[in-house]
Amino acid sequence: MRTYLIGATALATAMLAAPAMAEDAAPAATPAITINGGATVVSDYRFRGISQTDRHFAVQGTLTVTHKSGLYVSVWGSSIDDYVANGGDQEIDLILGMKHSFGKVTVDGGVLYYYYPGSAAGPLTGYHGGAYQSDFFEPYLSASGTIGPVSAKLGMAYAPKQHAVRWNHERDDNLYVYGELSGAIPGTGLTLTSHVGHSSGRSLLTLGQKGYWDWNVGATYTWKALTFGVSYVDTSFKKHSNAINGIFVNSDHTLWRQVKGGVVGSIGVAF
Repeated sequence: MRTYLIGATALATAMLAAPAMAEDAAPAATPAITINGGATVVSDYRFRGISQTDRHFAVQGTLTVTHKSGLYVSVWGSSIDDYVANGGDQEIDLILGMKHSFGKVTVDGGVLYYYYPGSAAGPLTGYHGGAYQSDFFEPYLSASGTIGPVSAKLGMAYAPKQHAVRWNHERDDNLYVYGELSGAIPGTGLTLTSHVGHSSGRSLLTLGQKGYWDWNVGATYTWKALTFGVSYVDTSFKKHSNAINGIFVNSDHTLWRQVKGGVVGSIGVAF
């Protein structure tokens, strides 16, 4: 389940100055296709505030192919703990989207398919019984803009009723809305980041809650192609009882490790 932090993401911008003698030269043509990607190691993979790795390290990678029209396809992957997908230890996100700018506002929309290779299509132990299918899809939409060093983003993602996110019914759905603010400190390579989101709809994605909040604050530092990040992540799950909506908390407190607050660090490289 892809994080919107959510392991910590940074955007590096390089500026090239052309010699004065080249002022009359025709601008370089925009390539029809661009390809970029990266790899990241995170100390804990958090998806909407919930740990997908039992608060352990994860290795992640991404590759995106973009057409000059704004159409793009992307693949993103991460290691996960086997409780996330009923035995699977990988998450692969397949994304098809379209991005377009209207003045200073950029609108980005598409659909994301969560694929869990190796997941068992059987009873999901520890949460609820019955046949279970891990894979699901989720359309998304966001709008973002930048004023000086400050960037803002508002977005939403909606998972229609599906078996993979069900809780009390044969199929359940989930709506996630979020906002983000970030600001670069000029001349330092540092960017301050913040995120707040709300997930609603009693489903597996909310661990059976009607809804809950997640948030994080942090900073990233970019040096050449490398980005270092640190953030504090937490949720509004109540953490003082012995169970969450009937889910028994194991003696090793595995469930609490998934939802309680913590510091997340990351090191990433872009190409």
